[in-house]
Amino acid sequence: MEELGPGVTGFAAGDAVASVGVLGSYAEYALVSAVSLVKVPAGLSMQQSAAALLQGMTAHYLSHSTYPLKAGDTALVHAGAGGVGLLLTQMASRLAAKVITTVSTADKAKLSREAGASDVILYMEKDFVEEVKRLTNGKGVDVVYDSVGKTSFEGSLNCLRPRGLLALFGASSGPVPPFDLIQLSGKGSLFITRPTLWHYVATRTELEWRAGDVLSWAAKGELKLRTEFVYPLSEAAQAQIDLEARKTTGKILLEP
Repeated sequence: MEELGPGVTGFAAGDAVASVGVLGSYAEYALVSAVSLVKVPAGLSMQQSAAALLQGMTAHYLSHSTYPLKAGDTALVHAGAGGVGLLLTQMASRLAAKVITTVSTADKAKLSREAGASDVILYMEKDFVEEVKRLTNGKGVDVVYDSVGKTSFEGSLNCLRPRGLLALFGASSGPVPPFDLIQLSGKGSLFITRPTLWHYVATRTELEWRAGDVLSWAAKGELKLRTEFVYPLSEAAQAQIDLEARKTTGKILLEP
């Protein structure tokens, strides 16, 4: 085994490695710092590791650290058929939490249920706040994992039980407008956090924990990956268009 830098050991020449710590993924080659590399376990392809690592570690920190789920908790996951949504639902189910998701179509609802969602709300057809209150007998959920932002923010707060937590980790519909924090008291002394992955893999130990869990679960088939949307690098623009048009599910991959 070779030491690639301070605190970076356990690699050998020819090992397959992966990283989320470098910008420039629309390139054929990238130069990556050794400290941000993780080893890809045997039995996991490079395509699978690319599909699992970024969204998988995001789902991991949300479910294990931002709001550590436990048996009996109820979580609302927006964009339940997206790259993070499907993995987050599976991880929450592993922790014996109940998962309610929101999706836009019946096909996406099917995927969300297969990932472990107990209830799926078609938000184009039903008001998700009313449905969450109905499904929880008016109590609300313990945590909302919201990657949508502007269009879901107010509703997400209204879905929480008193002292519940909103983890706003994305803004696919746009940024949340200015918000008076006094509203949190009136809605039940709520908590809000705006987490990002980089603060949850700030140390080598934490990176290895999250990546190790995600990649090992994927290698064992305990974490199901969706990789049906693979584009050649030359079609990166089309991949972006399809993503924005909500035509994709799971992880979008670019191949050089």
